[in-house]
Amino acid sequence: MRPSPTPLPSLDALKDQAKRLRARFSDEGQPLSHSRALELIAAQYGYRDWNTLHAAAGNRPAFNPWMLGSRVRGHYLGQLFDAQVLGVQALSSQPGRYRMTLHFDEPVDVVTFDSFSAFRQRIHCTVDETGRTAEKTSNGRPHLELEW
Repeated sequence: MRPSPTPLPSLDALKDQAKRLRARFSDEGQPLSHSRALELIAAQYGYRDWNTLHAAAGNRPAFNPWMLGSRVRGHYLGQLFDAQVLGVQALSSQPGRYRMTLHFDEPVDVVTFDSFSAFRQRIHCTVDETGRTAEKTSNGRPHLELEW
């Protein structure tokens, strides 16, 4: 069985589903152990067991507005872009901040001079929950701003 392409709920939500499943079976006179309920939830999402599902769900931010593989749009150094999210990781040392890797559909010229160009297509950045970097350009605009 293959994992479902549906985004995974948080670990707390998955555990809550297992508790509700267990309660439902109990109400119908079919007692179900907690571990069996967790295994059934894992199977529902296409994982071979609870440990595998736990690892998949636990290796991502609890609040993740940007899913791995999703499409995003925004401005990088003031220039509009469309991109794919290649990586996203919650920073435990900085709650509410996310390290991201983006791959732009079209390279972005990061130089504003007419006589010189430097194109970037893949970038690494750290954003807050609003999708903005703390680093700013000389005009005060964040280096990266993701649109919702």
